Formats: sequence, structure tokens, C-alpha cells
Amino acid sequence: MDSAEQARAELVEIGRLIEQKDLVVGPGGNTSARVGDTIYVKASGKSFEEAEPSDYVGVGLHTGELVDGDLKPTSEIAMHRGCYLVRDDIRAVVHTHPPFAVGVASAGKTIEPISPDFVALLGREIPLVDYVVPTGQEIADAVVPVIKDHVAVLLANHGVVTVGGTLREAYYRNLFVESAAKSVVAAAGLGGLRALSMEDVAEIDGLATEKYRRDLLKKQP
Repeated sequence: MDSAEQARAELVEIGRLIEQKDLVVGPGGNTSARVGDTIYVKASGKSFEEAEPSDYVGVGLHTGELVDGDLKPTSEIAMHRGCYLVRDDIRAVVHTHPPFAVGVASAGKTIEPISPDFVALLGREIPLVDYVVPTGQEIADAVVPVIKDHVAVLLANHGVVTVGGTLREAYYRNLFVESAAKSVVAAAGLGGLRALSMEDVAEIDGLATEKYRRDLLKKQP
């Protein structure tokens, strides 16, 4: 993103969508977007449905200090900073508490590739990390090593974290994790899920149509 104003406006817009899609309840979850060496992140205790541009504050990527705004940033700011620091291509982070994905994660399950859309948006399986206290450095230490090689991670008894080259890409990845979790739950009642093979994944991943769709999500609207 080119400016703080643009980042805040898009964070508000995506936050409304997150609430409308029931990916969080109340003040749960948090999002961020990077502008240069500043991360704009939802303030602590603010709900997505009510948050205004001023409720997204700027934090120094390298220092962790508040540099724009006067509200307290989310208690999971260390996780956001860690994601940006471990990969230069990450420009946005979306963390939610979607009910089906939380259920799958809390059952100790990962989610394997189940459809062409899954491969296009998420690539490989969605790994699972064990429960940790959802604040401070502890959650950063659990999530960041996984995000280094993935675009989504399930947090046992907690939620989902997705990253992207744009906020829109990170949001759609998060939304699709919940959609995939619903499929896992539905399949469980019908004898279990048949995941795509590695050959299937490779074939889908190489399609020009899927590359085109992925490239669109990496562009700012």
C-alpha cells in the first residue's frame, strides 16, 4: 500500500467483510497492512464492525513502537511483526476466529488440499500449531516459523492466520480456510474426506488460469 490513509480505508473495508462473514464475534481477531516500515493494525478491544480508520494504529515494523495514533495496538502485534519480518513478500496479515476452522483445529486436524480453489489460494495443506497463550511473544514464536513456508496456519483452540501480498489476498485466503473446514466437517459425516493427490495439486498449480486468478488477488483494487 502507498499510504496510511489507503491502508486504514482498506482495513476498515475488509474488517466489515470479516464481521459479515462471521469469521469473528465482537472484538475478536485482528488485521494489519504494511506501509513501508510501518504496520497499520487494529487497536486492542475494537470490533471490526465498529472500527473506524482512526482505530487502526501505526506500529514500527522494526521497533514495535507506536508511531501513528494513540490507541493500544492488538496484544498479538508481535505475531504480525514476526510475519512481516520473516518474509518480504508479506504485505498483509489476517487473524480470525472462524467456528468451523477452530473446530477442526481443536480436534487436532490439519486441512489437506481438497479442490482447485484450495490449491489456487492456499497451495498446500494448512498446518496446525498447538495451543499457546494468544498474546505476546508466545504466539509469535508458534506462528512465524510456520508462516515462513505457508500462507495459512490453524491455531488449535484459537483461530486462523493468513498472509498475503495484499490485504484482499490475505482476506480471501482466510475466508477459504473456513470454507474448507466446512467441507471437512461435512465429509466426516459421509465417511471422510478424499484429498487431492500431489499429482493433482501439481497439475492444478501449473494451470495458466489459476496463475491468472492468483495474480489478480496480488493487485490492489
